[in-house]
Amino acid sequence: MDEQEDKALYKVVVNAEEQYSIWLLNRETPIGWRDAGKEGLKRECLAYIEEVWTDMRPLSLRKKMEEDSRRMADPDSP
Repeated sequence: MDEQEDKALYKVVVNAEEQYSIWLLNRETPIGWRDAGKEGLKRECLAYIEEVWTDMRPLSLRKKMEEDSRRMADPDSP
């Protein structure tokens, strides 16, 4: 089944965990998300996300892993 091209306009949104998504441009940004500054066709927004979202781990996990790594490198630090 062929899909018709999506002509709707979207915006890229990002949450506090630095996870990205797209949202219809004519809708209010959902609570807990903020505009990432990119608007356009769905394929354009998804291409932008693919370019900028290089680490899929949530921010809190990245911070925890960095902290654990520092602790292992210097076990005497608090």
